[in-house]
This record gives sequence, structure tokens and C-alpha cells, in this order.
Amino acid sequence: MKRKIIQTLDGSTTIQLVDWDECYHSKNGAIQEAQHVFIQNGLSLLEKETIAVLEIGFGTGLNAFITFLEAQKRNLKIDYVGVEAYPLSPEEVLSMNYVEALQVPQYDAIFKAMHQCSWETKHQISSNFFLTKKKQLFQEINFINRFDIIYFDAFGYQVQPELWSTEIFRNMFKVLKEKGILVTYAARGVVKRSMQEVGFTVKKVPGPPGKREMMIGFKDF
Repeated sequence: MKRKIIQTLDGSTTIQLVDWDECYHSKNGAIQEAQHVFIQNGLSLLEKETIAVLEIGFGTGLNAFITFLEAQKRNLKIDYVGVEAYPLSPEEVLSMNYVEALQVPQYDAIFKAMHQCSWETKHQISSNFFLTKKKQLFQEINFINRFDIIYFDAFGYQVQPELWSTEIFRNMFKVLKEKGILVTYAARGVVKRSMQEVGFTVKKVPGPPGKREMMIGFKDF
């Protein structure tokens, strides 16, 4: 499938799947969306210093990178697992301008290390950030009670509805620890119903720029 680099409205880049007219991040602002959805309405809800994160859709590495930056600010220890079936090419990685857009040139090597480190192995990216990248389909995830939070960042329901099925969310529920949360940019009623069916308590909150709502799923609250 043809992919091209585009600039979003906040100046940060993302990748567009041309045939689907689907982007890895919001055209209204890749960084703004990632920070709003996964940090402000996700990671920031957890009142603990050691956090295990599962990302569904490692993609450009933006969500992992902003989580690393948040860990530096809050002195968190992060164990991050990113699942991605179709990794970016080295050329695509170099086209992502997140270090520049976030004005953190001191962490350029960190962003590159996230993409250059080998798959299927746990790497210590910094003193408080550990990264494991797993090249697999989301349906193949088989962790149990392992994570405090899931960043559910799959492509949209309109192009890949199978990634938003009740079966997928049942697996996500099993993956989470007690009191864990799943956060996603999605707000469709069919997705909410699937999450509720498997046991999540679902809350809709204001979405990022260009999107009215998003959802947070809570386990065992």
C-alpha cells in the first residue's frame, strides 16, 4: 500500500496511506493528538511511578517518544511494549520531525534508538525507559495481566473494523492488570459497546483538535 509523508496542522509530520486516505495520526496535529489522547487522558491518570505500557500500533514511534519525554518530566519508570505488524522504513523514520517540533534536540539519539533497536528484545533506552518492539498482528497478542495502560492506536474503524472487534477488546481486557485502563482516540458507539461487553467501564471525554470525543476504558473500577 502506497504511503507518503504529510505535514499536519501543528507542524508535525505523519504518514498517510494513500489508498485508504487514512493517516497514522490526525491531520489536525499529530503531536497535539498524541499528547491529548495518550498522555493527558491516559498516562496522567495513573498514580504510580512504575508503569507498564502496551501500544497497539507502534507506527512512527511518536507515542513512545512523548511517553519517554513525560517519564523524564515526572521521574517515571516505563516498561513500554509496542506492537507493529508493518514497521516503517528507515527513510520514513528519518522523515518524522518530532524531535524538532517538540524542541528536544538533546533526545534525537533516543528517538533514533527507538527505531533502530532490534525487534522481540527488551532494550534499555535510558535509565528509566525500557522498550520492547514486537512485530506481530494485534490478534496474536497473548499477555495476561501484564500492563497498567494500553494505548489503542489502531487504524480507524472505517478501514479496519476487525481491529475494533469484541474479540480484540476481550484480549485487551485480559492483557491489563487490575485497575488498568485502555485509552483510544475512537468514540464510535459500536466500539463503546464492544468494550462494555467484555467488561470495561467506558467514559467519553473531549477529544483532541478536530475530534469531539474520545474514550477511556477502565478495568475493575
